[in-house]
Amino acid sequence: MDAMSIARLSTTIAETNTRQDVSMAVLKKAMDVQASSAAALLEALPATPNLPSHLGNRVNTTA
Repeated sequence: MDAMSIARLSTTIAETNTRQDVSMAVLKKAMDVQASSAAALLEALPATPNLPSHLGNRVNTTA
């Protein structure tokens, strides 16, 4: 290997690492936005009325 191919390989590796770092940062930001949106949706739900404690404990799976 000559000096130019070693330099090219080093540059390629550095660029790949940079791309991966940017991709991870974008992914983390997207996950933060999704979490924030989900939290906002959950907070926007109306309060449940005062139902008896036995309601909502079972799911009918034979229907």
